Amino acid sequence: MKVGVLALQGDFREHAHVLRTLGADVVHVRRAEELPEVAGLVIPGGESSVMDKLARTFGLAGPLRDAIRSGLPVYGTCAGLIMLADTVLDAIAGQESLGGLDVAVRRNAFGSQNHSFETDLDIPAIGGEPMHAVFIRAPIVESVGPNAMALATIADGRCVAVEQGNLLGTSFHPEVTGDYRFHEYFLGKVAARA
Repeated sequence: MKVGVLALQGDFREHAHVLRTLGADVVHVRRAEELPEVAGLVIPGGESSVMDKLARTFGLAGPLRDAIRSGLPVYGTCAGLIMLADTVLDAIAGQESLGGLDVAVRRNAFGSQNHSFETDLDIPAIGGEPMHAVFIRAPIVESVGPNAMALATIADGRCVAVEQGNLLGTSFHPEVTGDYRFHEYFLGKVAARA
């Protein structure tokens, strides 16, 4: 099964490693022509405003929006979650998202790099023991619309993982912890659609 990782900026290599470990054939997606090759796509963490600019510069933004609307399974982590959100509350001037997730997110909600933290999350959708989650300059889901579903919250009740049909988003970085259950869950979506 061919799975793409948006490879414009950010930690795409780490996601590619996880996906390969789980048996997927990985394609680094940098051009619109590469999108039809993949049965699913991961949008990694990084800098959402830079990813947005690069996606528009390379003519990828429109095809990505079309692929999302047509049902391509997409998983966004951190900046990838911001890219999938219908509303970015504190976007920089001119910043656009791809949309698809009926959520409003706030960028860098926990502060700067030195405010990064780790915690354990109960996530019934992926099963098993709590997942150790790493938050690095992470966004927060400020509101979840009626079409989306919260999958996990931190201790203060704020949402950090969401799902809506073919789309998944997490504020945290499961690609860096060695716990691949979110990627497995995503690959299940890819296989179900294929």
